[in-house]
Amino acid sequence: MAQPRPDASRHLPRLRHWRDWQSLAYLVALPVLAAWQWFHGFDVLLYGLTLLLTLGVGVIHHNHVHLRMWRGRRMNRLTDFWITLLQGHPTFVFWPAHVANHHRHRHGPKDVARTYRFGGDTNHLRGYLLHPFQAVWVLMPVFFAWLARLRLHRRGAWRYCMAQYVLWLASWAVLLALDWRKALVFVIAPQLHGLHWLLATNYLQHAHADGRKAPRKEAQGDTPGSRLNYARNFEGLVNPLLFNIGLHTAHHENPHAHWSELTRLHRTRYRAQVDPVLNEGGLVPYMVRVFLLGAVWPRFRSRPLMPPDSSIN
Repeated sequence: MAQPRPDASRHLPRLRHWRDWQSLAYLVALPVLAAWQWFHGFDVLLYGLTLLLTLGVGVIHHNHVHLRMWRGRRMNRLTDFWITLLQGHPTFVFWPAHVANHHRHRHGPKDVARTYRFGGDTNHLRGYLLHPFQAVWVLMPVFFAWLARLRLHRRGAWRYCMAQYVLWLASWAVLLALDWRKALVFVIAPQLHGLHWLLATNYLQHAHADGRKAPRKEAQGDTPGSRLNYARNFEGLVNPLLFNIGLHTAHHENPHAHWSELTRLHRTRYRAQVDPVLNEGGLVPYMVRVFLLGAVWPRFRSRPLMPPDSSIN
């Protein structure tokens, strides 16, 4: 009697959600564009697209930490290493800095990189540009402390993190040895651009929001929905291009939801509950209005939702 053939499809890599084909397209397109320009020369349109894709890779990294892209462990680990190569920084850092810190404290007083920690509760161009450097300065001790605990208690996880560091630094070393000018222009500069934007996004989403407590339940005397006023949402083109990164309240409240589900969650659960000033249209119009026009005309500036006497540094 013939034995049934094993189902080969069971051993093929499977995405957790079909919409992550968009994520895979970005992860393939970025190195292709860099390689094409490396061999054929600088192209302003392709370089602009490269810079956009570095933003997308940062968001893919963020999404992959919250909800692993693949159903199999091996593919998820390979994706970690691939994102490390493309982003120019180990992927493990998102766990101690973002999940264990930012999501846990929601821009509250215990959030290490809260925007109002640096020079008060501001929302202007200088704060936006400086925030990534300020955040890195206070987050580095968090990384090192977390790695030290891993080395003591979870040696396998610690070696996995070290392998990401080795891969990243080795990739830079090889590319710089091949042609340091091309490496800087086509690889390292776009990576640093993407990392700056990834950290600066925290400022866009939380500056002038109410980060006093961000409790999970309404406290006595609070207005309905006031506990959700810790984040700003953007509803424009940034979302289809960058995996719904603008729908930040829905993401904070449902951190394990797939990014494609955030549109429905935002519209049906959270949009009407947050302060209307925290629901913006397009990201670029917001930045032009607040950061550029607001620098000259006060009427274009955002208003802080925290009272002056409660702006905790």
